[in-house]
Amino acid sequence: MKILALDSSGLVAGVAVVQDDILQASYTIHHKKTHSQTLLPMLEEVCKMIELDMETIDAIAVAAGPGSFTGLRIGSATAKGLGLALNKPIVEIGTVEAIAYQLYGVEKVICPMLDARRNQVYTGLYTFETVEGKSVFKTLAGQCAVSVEEIIEKVNKMKKEVVFLGDGVPVYEEIISERTEVPYEFAPAFCNRQNAGALGSLACTYFKERRFVDPREHKPEYLRMSQAERERLEKEEKKQ
Repeated sequence: MKILALDSSGLVAGVAVVQDDILQASYTIHHKKTHSQTLLPMLEEVCKMIELDMETIDAIAVAAGPGSFTGLRIGSATAKGLGLALNKPIVEIGTVEAIAYQLYGVEKVICPMLDARRNQVYTGLYTFETVEGKSVFKTLAGQCAVSVEEIIEKVNKMKKEVVFLGDGVPVYEEIISERTEVPYEFAPAFCNRQNAGALGSLACTYFKERRFVDPREHKPEYLRMSQAERERLEKEEKKQ
């Protein structure tokens, strides 16, 4: 099984190729350039470096949201275009759960936070449980857009140690420190942002479970309206 993974859901852009239990290539950029400038050149470089024949991949995994509206559109359009051209299915991976999956085997509560602006974060709660000697990824609270205070309240009620990660952590670090009542820590730099390798690895599990879609059916999961949509609705409400 060979999976091409694409992630442009946030500030980080990533491309990876995962074959069974081997990460064949991973290219990550966290810089000022837009993903429209970086994602395809990164993919071309990966293909060149590992001599990848795109016809040999089994599926395309993409960070399906939530995240940056523009970034999600770029990633989804790229995945959809490749899927249609190559006749390959798309494995849709929730951005937040893919970030959490990097902390494989951690039995503490895993709390990714992406800055969603407007005093909210895209978040969820996850953990790994040992089942018959194997670590199994568990969702404690699914992806949502809520205030930092609300997700911390849920964390406190679980009364377990927690690991925070994601680009929302430095933005809301003071609130996290003030309100978290259970032991906590922040994930280190190598595993605290989007990672296409982790996304591709999780996609392998999804693919085996036949959790994939036809490229024509794929669309991003935004969780909430864009600023432009909100402004349009506000104008329409004022006219009424």
